[in-house]
Amino acid sequence: MRLLFVLVLASTVAGAYTVDPVAPRCGDVIQVRGDAVAARMNGRTVPLFAGSGPARVGLMPVPLEEKPGKYPLEFLGTDGRVAGTVQITVREPHYPKQNIVIGKEKKELRPSPGETETVQAFRETVSATRYWKEPFVLPVRGCMTSPFGVARLHNGQPTGSYHRGLDQRGATGTPVRATAAGVVKVARMFNLHGGTIGIDHGQGLTSMYLHLSKLAAEEGAHVEKGAVIGYVGTTGFSTAPHLHWALYAHGVSVSPLQWVQLKPCAAPVRGKKKSR
Repeated sequence: MRLLFVLVLASTVAGAYTVDPVAPRCGDVIQVRGDAVAARMNGRTVPLFAGSGPARVGLMPVPLEEKPGKYPLEFLGTDGRVAGTVQITVREPHYPKQNIVIGKEKKELRPSPGETETVQAFRETVSATRYWKEPFVLPVRGCMTSPFGVARLHNGQPTGSYHRGLDQRGATGTPVRATAAGVVKVARMFNLHGGTIGIDHGQGLTSMYLHLSKLAAEEGAHVEKGAVIGYVGTTGFSTAPHLHWALYAHGVSVSPLQWVQLKPCAAPVRGKKKSR
């Protein structure tokens, strides 16, 4: 994520509050910093944690479904009152649509007992210790086959859902690495998600790695950035070997492309028509 902060002076107190970016797209996350215990925007409140300096820091996610427009981001004091406000402009992301061809076997796939609840509880994990620091690393070297935020169609039919992660090309057995340091909270083979690793990076930031052929980390283990945590596969709801990985801020899907640089795979070259 860009570390260029926009300084905004709060009119109600002496001091400063910073946010980055001030004009996020739907699906982005805003890094906030200030002398406050929490931040609030459009009904969502997130805690701020002790940072390396005197100011406290936190992450404010902007959901994919957020309506573009202007919103006040409020910094809250220990008494719950607004200590400062920064105006945020949420921009339309213009995510495209993408069709996936699904066979009958995959269409009928159902979650393992407790799978949905386990994954949801993990995404909402918020621990006080911050393990992550920028820059993040790509889990695999493969290019991007499916970007974050695309509206998904299955066999040409709208699903009403969005792709809440990134897909990277990778051959079965390719090592998958932790994008940042953290604690492994989920390491299981599920029906729908397939081989799954979930890492808590601290202070509301988590990541997940799906469809793995084999797991290489255990629940409760601390892993460093770049550590091998599993291997690419096509388990669960997957049509070909690849890595699906996702970032969450306080349980909300956010775009990994704020944290890493990744190029899309080149489109297949179509043969030229023969001239007559």
